[in-house]
Amino acid sequence: MRNLKMVIEYDGSGYHGWQRQKNGLSIQEVLEEKIAVITGENVNVIGSGRTDAGVHALAQVAHFKTACGIPANNLWKGINSLLPADIVLKSLEEADEEFHARIDAKGKIYLYQLFNSPTRTVLYRHYAWIVHCPLDIDLMGQAAVSLIGRHDFTSFSSVHTDVISFEREIKRIEIVNSFSVEHPLIKIFVEADGFLRYMVRTIIGTLVEVGREKRLPEDVAAVLKGRDRKLAGMTAPPQGLFLKEVIY
Repeated sequence: MRNLKMVIEYDGSGYHGWQRQKNGLSIQEVLEEKIAVITGENVNVIGSGRTDAGVHALAQVAHFKTACGIPANNLWKGINSLLPADIVLKSLEEADEEFHARIDAKGKIYLYQLFNSPTRTVLYRHYAWIVHCPLDIDLMGQAAVSLIGRHDFTSFSSVHTDVISFEREIKRIEIVNSFSVEHPLIKIFVEADGFLRYMVRTIIGTLVEVGREKRLPEDVAAVLKGRDRKLAGMTAPPQGLFLKEVIY
C-alpha cells in the first residue's frame, strides 16, 4: 500500500465543514468520491484536523492509502480535473508509510480576517467578518499578550467537546493592519501546538470586544483564568477563518 500526502486549498462557504457527515456535504466526502473515481478504490482521507462549516483552508494537509499504481503526479492531475472549483490539491506526493496527517502535526497557524469599515463589502463577504465600528489594534495587541504560552483555554472552547485536556500552547498572535481605502483589512495570525473547537473564533470575538473598547485589555487574563466559556466574547463568524499552515 502507498501512503499519499496532499496539501489542499478550499473555500468552505458551501460545505458543512471538513468531516464527512449525514446532514450536509463536506470537503472530506468530495475528496473521497473523486479519488475513488481515479483509483477505483474506496479510500479514507484523513485530515490534519477538522474545520467547521464555512471555514476555509489555504493549506490543509491530509493523507490516504491506496494500492493504485498510477504515478503521484498523474493522480494529482486526475483528481484536480474532477474537483469542483472551490477545492484544489496544491500538491500530492508519496509519503512515508508511517506518516499520519493528524497525529504527526506539531502545530497549526490560523489566519482570521476582519473587514473594518462602516460600509459593507461584496467581495469579502465570504472571507472576512465585517466589523463596522472602528477597532483599536493597539488595545487588541495588548490583550493578546495574555494568551501567549501554555494555558487552560476552557473559556475559549466550545462547551460541546470531548477533549481530555483543555491545555494548549499559543506560540504567537500577530495582528497586522493591512488597511487601505479599498481593502480595510485587519489580519490576525494565531499559531499554537493545537486548537480546541471554536478556540480561534472565540479569541477573535473577545479581542474585537477589546478593540471596540467594550473590555479592557487586562480583562482577557481574567477570562482565561476563569475557565468559563460565559466569560469570553462571542464566537466570531466562520467566514473570516482560514487554516493557513500545518506544521510538522
